[in-house]
Amino acid sequence: MKMDRKGRILLGICALAAAGAGIYFFLHRGNSESTDDAYIEAHVMQVSPKISEKVLRVLVDDNERVKEGQLLVELDPKDTQALVNQARANLNSAMAKAEQARAQFEAEKSQLLQSRADVSEAEAQADNAGRELVRAGSLRKTGAIAQSAYDRARADSLASEAVLASKRQKALASESDVKVAGAAVASADAMVEQARALLDTADLRLGNTRIFAPADGCVTRKNVEPGNFVQPGNALMAVVSPEVWVVANFKETQLEKMYPGQVAEVRVDSFPGLRLRGRVDSIQSGTGSRFSLLPPENATGNFVKVVQRVPVKISLDLPSGHPLLAPGMSARPTVRIR
Repeated sequence: MKMDRKGRILLGICALAAAGAGIYFFLHRGNSESTDDAYIEAHVMQVSPKISEKVLRVLVDDNERVKEGQLLVELDPKDTQALVNQARANLNSAMAKAEQARAQFEAEKSQLLQSRADVSEAEAQADNAGRELVRAGSLRKTGAIAQSAYDRARADSLASEAVLASKRQKALASESDVKVAGAAVASADAMVEQARALLDTADLRLGNTRIFAPADGCVTRKNVEPGNFVQPGNALMAVVSPEVWVVANFKETQLEKMYPGQVAEVRVDSFPGLRLRGRVDSIQSGTGSRFSLLPPENATGNFVKVVQRVPVKISLDLPSGHPLLAPGMSARPTVRIR
């Protein structure tokens, strides 16, 4: 059946269109990889209290931009301030007792020094009395002194020996008293450290009644109001950082020629006319399903092969004054692989 001139023209146009599409696919699709399974991601920091307390004030609202260190929430500090006052009073009492113990220790040391001096004096007197007794004994043998004089010398010697023994015993007691006083000082110092630690803990708890922004960002999911009683770990709000990137879940068959540093173009569904430039930052070491809550176990049941997807992080070169890009927004990145 012969084709008329109009039909031949239409057939030629279709052939040219098919050839053009093939050339476009070869020049463009062959040099890039793209996916629509991608989304914007950012650092999301949960803000939670560290203590159980009633909320006194909330100083920010939803979607408000905050700076790092900005006060977000203030908890009622009355109970904690009372603990701080009590801990400070205990510390002052412990320090006073420690000072008293050190004074007692110094007094016992002085008493020990005096006791040792008394021993030295008693030793000298006993030595002198002993020599006098020896001389008296020699003189008594020659008849130069009477028996009564010798008896007095002997009595003096025995008395000085008794005094020396008493002084030595007192010196030993003083040494024991010094050791006891030293132990009391160590115990008092330990009580001071314990009281200081309790005060530090109370001060830390008082500081935790003021909750600050962990970084620059935007407040989202605020879930706290004045009067609420909060517990440690309760999510009061989240702070989303302004730094964003793209997580693109490419098929594993698309990764053969993909590596960090390659140029990428990103389109965001929220802003159809916006084209962002970026680069492949890194490729996750594992598929997304491998790190899911219930990873697949192919060794059981019937095996069905499914093409896996691997998350690829793409950093963005954001221009100044760029529109708001929030975590979770859909994106379509195209990575130039050649």
